[in-house]
Amino acid sequence: MKIENFSHQQSAHCESGVTLSLLRHYGIELTEPLIFGIGAGLFFGHLPFIKVNGVPGTTFRIWPGYIFKRVCKELGITMKVDSFSSPEKGMAALDDALAANKPVGMQSSVYYLSYFPPAFRFHFNGHNLIAYGKENNEYLISDPVMETATRLSAEDLEKARFAKGFPAPNGKMYYPVKASGKKDLSAAIVSGMKKTCFFMLQSPPPFFGYRGIAFLGRRIKTYPQKLDARRAALFTGNIIRMQEEIGTGGAGFRFLYAAFLQEAAVITKNDALLAMSAEMTKIGDEWRNFAYAAARVMKDRSGNRSSYNELGDMLIAISAKEKDFFTRLKKLL
Repeated sequence: MKIENFSHQQSAHCESGVTLSLLRHYGIELTEPLIFGIGAGLFFGHLPFIKVNGVPGTTFRIWPGYIFKRVCKELGITMKVDSFSSPEKGMAALDDALAANKPVGMQSSVYYLSYFPPAFRFHFNGHNLIAYGKENNEYLISDPVMETATRLSAEDLEKARFAKGFPAPNGKMYYPVKASGKKDLSAAIVSGMKKTCFFMLQSPPPFFGYRGIAFLGRRIKTYPQKLDARRAALFTGNIIRMQEEIGTGGAGFRFLYAAFLQEAAVITKNDALLAMSAEMTKIGDEWRNFAYAAARVMKDRSGNRSSYNELGDMLIAISAKEKDFFTRLKKLL
């Protein structure tokens, strides 16, 4: 059971990469930056009350499944999305879809994906991948972050799809069922930008959008007082991991969005977006500088209060720049 005409595509980010491959399979050619931008994938949230691996959760992307759902809606593509009450039902539905010659996108936990190096396997339930066939007891997997297609045992895939924790995948699977792709691309681009502006400027304070970045900056300053040196380093390390290792992370998402604005400028014939693209690239550079500085503080593990103050100030400055950026982008639209 193998979909012969399916083509694996390595991408920068898992969900935009899955969307790219699924739509390309049905003849709809979009770039990953366009998918990320139309899908309003750029986001920020810091949730101290939600623990991931024992540390506060930080996200640099919109919640899992949103990009695929929004891109399909904007382009007039009918999709099927299912979750399941039991692993047996979920795996049977996957087999039925593959037997019908449909590649299937799925949400999963990274921890059970045995083709990942051990250092990258931890309990993160927001990863996306594609199954495009099954041979014996192994599924043929197209994971956008991998250079080539790979395989995964049925047992491991079932564990990954039905892992416990937040956000619980519940066997979620999705694929297009009617792909017209006839809607106006320029209108979809503008709609995606407006939604991202809304998320970054008007999401509920203090945890989300530009306010969430400043909120995290203020909290980092308190780490030496409220946490011992080891836990302060652990909390800081998780921010770096979510920023630089999960998908494209904080800086990489900014670079991806900059590429989207560059393409959007051509398609919408709006040269002002080129200048905005260059600005977003510089903001991405500042996120990367933060990650570098945070890694040095984490490895020091001395609990130096001035070092954590500097990290907090960096995030507060980034927050101000992202607020200004998206305020001007909103006015431009």
